[in-house]
Amino acid sequence: MTSTEFQQIAHTIPHQPGIYKYYDSQDVLLYVGKAKDLRKRTSSYFTKTFTNYKTHELVQRIRRVAFTITNSEADAFLLENSLIKQFKPKFNIDLKDDKSFPYIVIKKEPFPRIFLTRMKVNDGSEYLGPFTSVARVRELLTFIKQNVALRTCKLNLTQSNIQKGKFKVCLEYHLGNCKGPCEGNQSEQDYGDALQQVRNILKGNLQPVIQHFKSEMLQFATRLDFEKAEWVRKKIEHLENYQARSIIVGKHLSNLDVFSILKDGDTAYVNYLMVYNGSIVQTHTVRVETKLEEAEEEVLPLAILQLRETFNSLANEIIVPFEIDFALEGITVTVPKGGDKKKLLDLSVKNVDYFTEELRKKKILQLEGKTDMQKKAVLYQLQQDLQLSEVPIHIECFDNSNFQGSYPVSAMVCFKEGIPSKKDYRHFNVKTVEGINDFATMKEVVLRRYTRVMKEKQPLPQLIIIDGGKGQLNAAMESIRELNLVGAVTVVGLAKNEEEIFFHGDKQSIKLPWDSESLKLIRRIRDEVHRFGITFHRLKRSSGTFKNELETIKGIGKSTAEQLLKEFKSVKNIQLKSEDELGKVVGLSKAKIIIEHFNNKTTV
Repeated sequence: MTSTEFQQIAHTIPHQPGIYKYYDSQDVLLYVGKAKDLRKRTSSYFTKTFTNYKTHELVQRIRRVAFTITNSEADAFLLENSLIKQFKPKFNIDLKDDKSFPYIVIKKEPFPRIFLTRMKVNDGSEYLGPFTSVARVRELLTFIKQNVALRTCKLNLTQSNIQKGKFKVCLEYHLGNCKGPCEGNQSEQDYGDALQQVRNILKGNLQPVIQHFKSEMLQFATRLDFEKAEWVRKKIEHLENYQARSIIVGKHLSNLDVFSILKDGDTAYVNYLMVYNGSIVQTHTVRVETKLEEAEEEVLPLAILQLRETFNSLANEIIVPFEIDFALEGITVTVPKGGDKKKLLDLSVKNVDYFTEELRKKKILQLEGKTDMQKKAVLYQLQQDLQLSEVPIHIECFDNSNFQGSYPVSAMVCFKEGIPSKKDYRHFNVKTVEGINDFATMKEVVLRRYTRVMKEKQPLPQLIIIDGGKGQLNAAMESIRELNLVGAVTVVGLAKNEEEIFFHGDKQSIKLPWDSESLKLIRRIRDEVHRFGITFHRLKRSSGTFKNELETIKGIGKSTAEQLLKEFKSVKNIQLKSEDELGKVVGLSKAKIIIEHFNNKTTV
């Protein structure tokens, strides 16, 4: 659908909240999105020039637009999530979580058994969970068996069978692990009370269970049955010790869901901690594939909604690292600055960092675990695929990074014989470039890197990879020419979206087979430079050493810049707003200054 074709139907789309759907020529659903204003949001796809290949490809395929009006943004958010899960459109965010989670089932039967299962069957049984770890479930079942007397047999304990005396108590009864309902020694009401204790234990709510046993201990002591009273006292001690080990922050905290996110290129990783009465009862990290370069603020709300649904969370407060649009009724969104909630958020960040680091190590170990001959075989293959004059024993890769359209930094990683040489990694604070200019930034850091290499008479790499398209490659080559290194090194560009490899001056790109060892090595190098750059970026942001780009505009102070970022979330979003939209937040005079600043940048 062209811009002209869209304009013919634009007047039929209302200025109301809702969801919109894009279909292709075969009437296949391509994309589902939500909007505060349906007409403005859908119009933006046909009036902007997109630099992202996938967004451009989406717009090219659109043949039909459909929409549904909702009563509120919150309703639009829920409907969007439901449709994405139902239809899995090609261009929507994809939460990769194919793990089969274990449950604890309370079987629908007389004197219900409890056991582990991975299959939820619609048979009226009660399923508790899901849980993220089978080992954790087995530990819980063992703990329950030690403290709550329940049957483990598969006998059909109907009242008629019990009254007929069909069954005899087994060893579990004599060990004290079962109260013998098979012979009528336990009522269904007493057994039901025991099941309620199990539910409380699984929720981390141990206090009612402890109180129940204290009452039982008192009854035994009153009847001078001190042996049984001591037996119950040991159970109370066991429960209290278990509870003490489970407390992470403090009992004073209410039920919370804690989320953190780490975005690396087209992949985001979201960690979830479920907190109940100050105890972490669940923890899980998922991988999210983004399709249209969605920002962290767009990815996180959808991941939160799906994780809360998966783990049946009823918490009315969620803890996140930054402000998000999650306006669901009864849910409080908190961005903590200190205290116990900030400690929980820091723990979540530590978990997502650990998860991604382990993935990175596994990727690297795919090559590190190989013999010298196997490593060299990969490098020989890469030499052949790229038609290099030398075997690329020494490879360096550059990547630019910025946060929400501001704070530019760059990173370089070095691989020798196919594995990381971390002592040779380098970070770069951009010095000569104002604002966000990927091309100028790449030119600066490549010039600085190899000026120093030559000055210190260090060996040059056989292959330099520029993580970016032709623009970044051309900028890097300007520095290579300036240093008279043309022919001394091979420089290639790696397109971010299609994994195409470009040589300077060539019209056609090289596409290596997606499963080739050469491309796998290049991917590992690219992923490593992303990780290294993001780590540096986080460190700079947390230490407060970045200055907001908006604050560099004459006439725009820190408070105005913060006000704009709070409203529009990023410098990139602010750059796309009209003068009227900015004026509603900071006044027309400052809005004009901002618009003029960005217009000047565009024309430079």
